[in-house]
Amino acid sequence: MPGQAHDLRETATLIHGLSAGHLLAPSHGLKTNHERATDRAFDADWLRNDLIERSIIPVIPPKSNRKFPAELDKETYKWRHPIKNYFGKLKENRGIAMRSCKTDLSFKAFVAIAATLIQTR
Repeated sequence: MPGQAHDLRETATLIHGLSAGHLLAPSHGLKTNHERATDRAFDADWLRNDLIERSIIPVIPPKSNRKFPAELDKETYKWRHPIKNYFGKLKENRGIAMRSCKTDLSFKAFVAIAATLIQTR
């Protein structure tokens, strides 16, 4: 994917074959593991329809230029903020942000160590 391309272009490739349980777990604060919260940039009819076909409830705020905006469960959408903050704290570790680990296993271990440090603060 080119550096200037929007993430939405590759979303279909990334979520292909994933079920609701793979996208988010209930421990992340969502009511069920059948909801997917994203930001306004991912408000596309094809993505909403794809998620609905997979029995996943899209929790995406509508863009301001939509003629018929979709409804938004604001209580569920509020859970995005603490999750995004947590990932931001993880990315404060240069090794995670730059993905400098040579293997998947060492990267996973580095994320686990960083998460442990965040929890102990």
